[in-house]
Amino acid sequence: MYSLLLLGLVSFVAALVLTPLVRDLFARLGVVDHPDHSRKLHSHPVPRVGGVAIVSAVLVSYAVLLLSSLNAGDLVASSLPLVWRLLPAAGLVFLTGLLDDLITLRPWQKLLGQVVASVLTVVAGVQVRSLGGIAIPEWLGFLLTVVWLIGCANAFNLIDGVDGLAAGVGLFATTTTLIAALLQGNVPLALATVPLAGALLGFLRFNFNPATIFLGDCGSLTVGFLLGCYGVLWAQKSATLLGITAPLMALAVPLLDTFIAIVRRFLRFRPIFGADRQHIHHRLLALGHSPRQVALLIYGVCGIAAALSLLLSVATRDSFAGIILILFCAGAWVGVQHLGYVEFGTARRMLFQSAFRYHLNAQLALSAFQESLEAAPTPEQCWETLKSYAGEFGFSEICLRLAGNHYSDLTNEERPDGWHIQVPLTDEDYLILVRSFESQAQTPVVAPFVDSAARILRQKLLSFSGHERLPASV
Repeated sequence: MYSLLLLGLVSFVAALVLTPLVRDLFARLGVVDHPDHSRKLHSHPVPRVGGVAIVSAVLVSYAVLLLSSLNAGDLVASSLPLVWRLLPAAGLVFLTGLLDDLITLRPWQKLLGQVVASVLTVVAGVQVRSLGGIAIPEWLGFLLTVVWLIGCANAFNLIDGVDGLAAGVGLFATTTTLIAALLQGNVPLALATVPLAGALLGFLRFNFNPATIFLGDCGSLTVGFLLGCYGVLWAQKSATLLGITAPLMALAVPLLDTFIAIVRRFLRFRPIFGADRQHIHHRLLALGHSPRQVALLIYGVCGIAAALSLLLSVATRDSFAGIILILFCAGAWVGVQHLGYVEFGTARRMLFQSAFRYHLNAQLALSAFQESLEAAPTPEQCWETLKSYAGEFGFSEICLRLAGNHYSDLTNEERPDGWHIQVPLTDEDYLILVRSFESQAQTPVVAPFVDSAARILRQKLLSFSGHERLPASV
């Protein structure tokens, strides 16, 4: 216990002393994060390599422990080797983040560093070995561990968008893991987490709003990676069948934010690794909360998640654990709904209000039209195809001049108010389509219908005329 107190106190004091020194040094060197009035809303340049101070404080605490008489105990001596085995992997992640802060690495270079570090972690003996209390093959455990560690590292990197947010969330998660380690009697895990908790607490003094130093990638990636390692160690000693679920709950906010970002970007056909202003903290800012309020609000959520994860880790009855898990999932669902992501509301309506079938039917009708028009061998048959499909796509009138032939048809007897579009095919040929303002027929594919008709007719004009003709510009 004295060793834990020493580690925590020394790392806290070291962070308080080292953070302003690191801040001032890199400010003079010009290694700062400049505001862009878009995603980076701070008012002036801020040094961005706070991870240097955190990692240094952790190393100083271990050095003091080794030099003190408290490291002579058999329990401490037998537990510290785990820390040494994790150092190469953690050091590689830190170096990767530091290089990105200094010279800006490409995404694949950052990912490569994280993959290698994750492999080193597995070699060090930190690996997922079971799911739901059931042993899994070693190769599957290897893959799950690598994915988990990379996910945790990048989750903290993504959530580092408001003063004090990533450091505070990391402090909550580290403290939760420390308490779980003490409850389990897991001394190696406790010795690994205490210095990080002390360092984050000391660093938060300078990182909370208004921040004078940022974590940077060297800080956020390293903290996330270490917490991922601690989560695996926590799960290995878990007494419940849910295993990794409790650590996952302790890291719920950054992991949920990352999951939401991936789904959002997938639904919008955006790059998965692209940047935007739709993370959880951005949504809370958009709802009118100040940066300080956002940080405190998410701290509160982290505190609730931490309490539930600790209850889950000590639950002796599966029914009680199930209730905790249901409460957690329900709370997460309500929270995400409150953030107002339009992507999820639209996707839900498509799935449960027949919108998906509506869009699917429109795409099928468009495909059928394209096939029929491409198969038409003469201008007359092209016209018949257009005329037969025009009404299905909501057009009330259609006119076509094609290869010297003129065609016109009114699909409805009345001419309601609407809009029309004229598409030039060549200098002489054209297609005119009229559609009512009230029409709802195949609305999702009206533009693709017009585009397909123009493209296919232009191609066919070459064969109808017997020689190449310059198509008109649209």
